[in-house]
Amino acid sequence: MALARPADHSAGGPAATVPAPGAAGRRRSRRSAARRRPRTTPAEAVPPRGGALPLGAGCVNPPIGDDAPAEHVDVLIVGAGLSGIGAACHLRRETPNRTFAILEAREAIGGTWDLFRYPGVRSDSDMQTLGYTFRPWTGAKAIADGDAIREYVRDTAREHGVDGAIRFRHRAVRAEWSSEQALWTVHVLRTGTGDTVRMTCAFLFVCSGYYRYDQGYTPDFPGTGDFTGTIVHPQHWPADLDYAGKRVVVIGSGATAVTLVPSMATTAGHVTMLQRSPSYVLSMPSRDALADRLRRLLPAKAAHPAIKWKNVLLATLSFQLSRRAPRLLKAVLRKGVRKQLPLGYDIDTHFAPRYNPWDQRLCLVPDGDLFKAVSDGRASIVTDRIETFTENGLRLESGAELDADVVVTATGLNLLAIGGMTLAVDGTEIDLAGTVAYKGMMLSGVPNFALALGYTNASWTLKCDLVSQYVCRLLNHMAAHGYRACTPLAPEPSLPLEPLIDLRSGYVRRSAAALPKQGPTAPWRLYQNYPRDILMLRHGPLEDAGVRFSRLPATEPLAQKLP
Repeated sequence: MALARPADHSAGGPAATVPAPGAAGRRRSRRSAARRRPRTTPAEAVPPRGGALPLGAGCVNPPIGDDAPAEHVDVLIVGAGLSGIGAACHLRRETPNRTFAILEAREAIGGTWDLFRYPGVRSDSDMQTLGYTFRPWTGAKAIADGDAIREYVRDTAREHGVDGAIRFRHRAVRAEWSSEQALWTVHVLRTGTGDTVRMTCAFLFVCSGYYRYDQGYTPDFPGTGDFTGTIVHPQHWPADLDYAGKRVVVIGSGATAVTLVPSMATTAGHVTMLQRSPSYVLSMPSRDALADRLRRLLPAKAAHPAIKWKNVLLATLSFQLSRRAPRLLKAVLRKGVRKQLPLGYDIDTHFAPRYNPWDQRLCLVPDGDLFKAVSDGRASIVTDRIETFTENGLRLESGAELDADVVVTATGLNLLAIGGMTLAVDGTEIDLAGTVAYKGMMLSGVPNFALALGYTNASWTLKCDLVSQYVCRLLNHMAAHGYRACTPLAPEPSLPLEPLIDLRSGYVRRSAAALPKQGPTAPWRLYQNYPRDILMLRHGPLEDAGVRFSRLPATEPLAQKLP
């Protein structure tokens, strides 16, 4: 067996410093930076676009070690992917007098869209809703490829001047809240050197997604050591993998598998999608004809909201239908599959899941590319279980054997809440599994903390945009009223709790016990409903029975006062 080596993405720039928005903020920041930091040569300072020196420009690389002075920012964002860049842009737009920095463990902007480099990688929802509200997607394709999305995120960061706030190769490993100081102290590992630094912030905003970047999920398949071909996981795709003309088996039936199969089938000898059980698959045009028409007829400011809300309402209808009339939605999806495949194709075996739609995410295929690959014989689908790997491929429980030169294990993700960092409040360790999510974005008993967690039934960014807007409203509200801490409370102990992510997907079930919980009703319930969340997060009250605000540091540790 040959385990393919992942592509090397080691190229990256130095850690950037934090821009201070506004002229007055820049003047104050320069004075405070001069007092706090040693002077450096001008070449070490990295000014943002526009020429103004950023906060802390006197030291691009702060002193190392836990005894060194901690750099302070008002808001510390963890993650420079789609949600982290969006959060930074919202802060620049809606709370312009606050300083912030972005910690990024890797060496590039983009998060998922920089990490995933497998063939055909693309969005699994439309870009009109996956794009930012403040910078609408204007690309030709509604279902965009990974390269285009990565450039969209990077261009957004540059245009809004937040790229200079990113500290590349800086991983947040632990955060400790002090009620006496009303501050977080964050311990940061420089992944390139192994050194550690400390930063403090008044508000900690985690935008690191929900899965491990360094390790995808692969079951312990028997016999892998006997296989003489190549095994690769999509999360760590080798740049030099040559599968042209070869026999490829893709193990899996989720979004990654249905993306890989038609893409690899364009050059491979043959691609087999081996699935233990089928998923719901929906074909969607890669270009939105109605969106193109609206762009021609309407001004941009009117066209984008119209396109976005058309797609939001269709997605909301689909999800609500799955909950209220699952049999009807099953029939609609089945009819769509039947139209795409040759007469007599065994849909019941390969495209009829045992669960209801949206118990797991629907798999989107642009322009029916998966069905086309199957119809013309370049790809095939086998529904069976693996007994063992063999020297030449795989033996299945049915006794059938699949010959393979390359096996791709598109078998899922490993969930990792808040980027794997640990939290403590006034010296008490926080067990994430013992917390309850407040409004789907804060955690009970954890002050001045927010988590960007997108929708599971719609585009990720729809929810993350709302979370960022809420955080900005919250920060402005706290400043206006002199509050220094905002702490969500847990619901009554008698109320039933459920897993935070309400999906039956394997990657969720494997990690559900380690994740925060949700309650039965608002504000502790995740409704997965964008219109409803707009009312709550963008327009709803900031003070309610589920949260406590305080103006002065607590006289006793906060963790002791919470239920």
